[in-house]
Amino acid sequence: MPRGRIDAQPAYVLHTRPYRETSLLVEAFSRDFGRVALLARGARRPHSALRGLIMAFQPLELSWSGKGEVLTLMKAEWQGGQPLLAGLPLFCGYYINELLLRLLPREDAHSRLFERYAWMLLRLGYSVREQVAEADLRSFECALLAELGYGLTLDKDFQGQLVAADARYRYEIERGPVLLTGDADMEAFALSGQSLLDMARADYRNPTTRSEAKQLIRRLLAHYLDGAELHSRMLFGAGIR
Repeated sequence: MPRGRIDAQPAYVLHTRPYRETSLLVEAFSRDFGRVALLARGARRPHSALRGLIMAFQPLELSWSGKGEVLTLMKAEWQGGQPLLAGLPLFCGYYINELLLRLLPREDAHSRLFERYAWMLLRLGYSVREQVAEADLRSFECALLAELGYGLTLDKDFQGQLVAADARYRYEIERGPVLLTGDADMEAFALSGQSLLDMARADYRNPTTRSEAKQLIRRLLAHYLDGAELHSRMLFGAGIR
């Protein structure tokens, strides 16, 4: 747990909510300290130095102090360079923020995931005509699962045999791909070996791969979320891929 004072820590705001009359409770994702809870005292006052700076999807440098579970935000500085999100990219931003809020433990550093998150926001910010690449979303989801210790086994089955492109598999969460024999079409959540191999290479050009990868990742996330529904999906419905 961060103790004392931390200065100029690269971070992004994941979520805020009002606290008392003039303050905010802030959930932030920082590079070196992971997800942290911060109290921004007086941030809702008209002339607060923090007002207008505490916004999601923008690169910040945050300074805080304290010893408890909720630390005190002392300073925020905007770093610039990130386009504002709108439309479908904004919906996707809410989605990945909610994944981080739900799945990342507090005060557990994930610097590689932090860099991937920053890259993902840039990809969303520069999306042309709201065309959000599913490959980017799937790659981010896989990176998040890997950082949490739930990395996917994609090129080998649970027995260590190489996945065959022309075979069908059932993906078992604790074991990985299981080769199906007989009428694989009757098997729920079956997917092709080609889709698994494409996912291992982060190659989502094949429509079948995109469809099967989305089903697999959603099933895995539902498991690690203990079946809890994501508010971003309920709010935006088909807007989230």
